[in-house]
Amino acid sequence: MSLNRILVVKLADIGDVVTATPALRALRQSFPSAQIDLLTTPAAAAAVPASLVNRVLTAPRSLARGPGGLPALLRLLADLRRSRYDAALFLHHLTLGAGVAKYRLLAAATGAPLLLGLDNGKGGWLTHSAPDQGFGAAHEVEYWLQVAGLLGARDPSRLLHACYTREDLLAVAPLLAGLGPGPLAAIHPGSGGYAPARRWEPAKWAAVADALIGRYRAQIVLVGTPADGADAVQAAMVGPALNLAGRTTLPQLAAVLAQCDLFLGADSGVMHLAASVDLPVVALFGPSNHLAWGPWTPENRSAVVRLELRCAPCSYVGHSVGARNGCWHRSCMADLQPAQVLAAVEALGVLSLEAGQSATSPCD
Repeated sequence: MSLNRILVVKLADIGDVVTATPALRALRQSFPSAQIDLLTTPAAAAAVPASLVNRVLTAPRSLARGPGGLPALLRLLADLRRSRYDAALFLHHLTLGAGVAKYRLLAAATGAPLLLGLDNGKGGWLTHSAPDQGFGAAHEVEYWLQVAGLLGARDPSRLLHACYTREDLLAVAPLLAGLGPGPLAAIHPGSGGYAPARRWEPAKWAAVADALIGRYRAQIVLVGTPADGADAVQAAMVGPALNLAGRTTLPQLAAVLAQCDLFLGADSGVMHLAASVDLPVVALFGPSNHLAWGPWTPENRSAVVRLELRCAPCSYVGHSVGARNGCWHRSCMADLQPAQVLAAVEALGVLSLEAGQSATSPCD
């Protein structure tokens, strides 16, 4: 199939865009000369690898309610119309009525003859669709590869694609220069702003960090934004930690993670960023759906730590958003203990069990 101009719509958060990178790579490899544009949110734009797309367009999730309001939306729609796309791919579940209306508006603006996406019964406006069996029936990565596959695009590796460059590696080298010889364990105590209910208590993260220092002589690197609670974790720790929260750009954070030996965190965009550099991941899941958004590391060992509660997950199950913020007591996270996280680390076997051994070499 000869396609000259392709639009991919992924108006979502950082982790959602990261899980779409195998589909973007499939499109790039299958249509190397095509103009591939991505429409995403301003927050997620930095997670897009420059090698996979020609242009990144940004808009808020709510379109006209964002900065610039209606005039900004009209400019976006005019831009889409002028671009004369041959195909538009919508990497979204058609869950809420407002979302369906939004994507139909964007589809109409493009005038593209080929409209592709998932269909759960609300996608009659699509020209080509893959069946949406619900959140978690397939991993998000697999769903978006299915949508790209409707155009005949394939990605044999199925790996996530990292967004950092050599320049980012050079920029973060001074930040890591003072660390000792032990293995590097990155901890992200946040969960992003979309669903704070996914977070774990700072004191418990501190207990895990101190145990990693005691058992493996690990060098602890706290990452995230200033709002992610890294300061509270560091304050509760007995041992030392390098706190990089708020000190890197998103690509630079990916470059930091690429030099670590292990990542620990809750369900978040940063967790997916760690998976994108093929880093072993220990991910804590409570209200959110681990089958849909668990760490995607096909060539590395990762673990999901969660309590087998009847009510969990309670968000993004079937074809419903569900309880995005969980319940009031959040037993699925509150009852999770440091010993369970440490057991997952030990089971992965990516850190030496004997303190004092030489550190695992950082990956390049």
